[in-house]
Amino acid sequence: MIDALEQAEAAVAACSNLAVWAADERDLVAALDAAHRTEQRLAAVKLTLVRELDGRGTATVQGASSTAVWLRDRLRVGVGAARRLVKLAATFDAAPTGVRDALAAGTVDVEQVRVIADTVQTAHTTAGAQAADKAVGVLVGWAAQFDAALLRKLGTRILDHVAPDVADAAAEAALRAQESRAVRDRHVTVSEQPDGRLRLTGILDTEAAALLRAAIDPLTAPTGPDDTRTPGQRRHDAVADVCRLALRTGELPENGGDPTQIVVTTGYDGLTRQLGSGALDFGQQLTPETVRRLACDAAILPAILGGAGQTLDVGRQRRLITGPLRRALVLRDRGCAFPGCDRPPRWCDAHHIRHWADGGGTSLDNAVLLCGHHHRHIHRGDWSVRLGGDGHPEFVPPVWLDPAQLPRRNQYHRRT
Repeated sequence: MIDALEQAEAAVAACSNLAVWAADERDLVAALDAAHRTEQRLAAVKLTLVRELDGRGTATVQGASSTAVWLRDRLRVGVGAARRLVKLAATFDAAPTGVRDALAAGTVDVEQVRVIADTVQTAHTTAGAQAADKAVGVLVGWAAQFDAALLRKLGTRILDHVAPDVADAAAEAALRAQESRAVRDRHVTVSEQPDGRLRLTGILDTEAAALLRAAIDPLTAPTGPDDTRTPGQRRHDAVADVCRLALRTGELPENGGDPTQIVVTTGYDGLTRQLGSGALDFGQQLTPETVRRLACDAAILPAILGGAGQTLDVGRQRRLITGPLRRALVLRDRGCAFPGCDRPPRWCDAHHIRHWADGGGTSLDNAVLLCGHHHRHIHRGDWSVRLGGDGHPEFVPPVWLDPAQLPRRNQYHRRT
């Protein structure tokens, strides 16, 4: 074996020194196929050697704590890769003869071997040895056409081909087991960070995953060419939009005897001078800009205190753009009024053009519908909004974007 491997090594070394640029395309493709077959055949030899060394306990004899650790030092690979190699060697050793022969012949690769072995084992457990033997032939044939990922997907219906009499019952049992695992493993963990942000982790079951995708997918598309948010940031903002919509419905259960709401506490003077920060009811601080933006959102209930701490106002109803006034606003704007945005009214906040804390009234001529993203955009101050001569909102871009600062309008909703 050593002589044969040394000869193979010498042949490969000779190939490394050849000028491939001189070969025509057909020869290059043929050489690539041959190199891949050789690589898989060498993989079969390597797995056989690893399995034999592991079985003999060579690693322990040489002072290593495990075969994986020994391979890490011997082959200079990561310990994770070494563990996977030991596991795959065991899988290869236990695989049916047809699978081992296919790898030795270079017709399958090591990842396909892993998939085939797992699938054959499932077929054996479900339908017996005869079905497992048939599955080997079918899967090896498929491996000539499909990569490991697609092979695993096709393998989920292997019983349709090798044991159709039990396939439906087995598929139903597997689906029930999968559903049971999903119900058991479902969870969401909310971890509060020191700066008030939250880290969300978890696993959703199939139904909840479908609901989440259906809710946020329409909201994750870029809002226009100037939308520089990353996909992750767009998904974050979509989840926030869904929460705003849920709060706006009024159908959430009460929390501590009150309707579900966000409470922001701030000083009245600081709010009017755009200088005061605010505090949420669980203690985290908000910037003055965020406080002012939330204060004009009809889905947010502010709590405003005077200098001596006395309550001046908690959610003044005359400030909120609700009822007939919001319906009139929806009829006028038909959705987010920012140029190019297609967000529908239900995803929008009612923004005071002149902030209510600055004396702006709660009326149709001082309001505009904005989605959450563009509401934040407007509060950053680069753009300004006003009503045109026909009573419809128009937006003035910043000088750096348009030196002439020509007003722009949303034409999207006008088309519908």
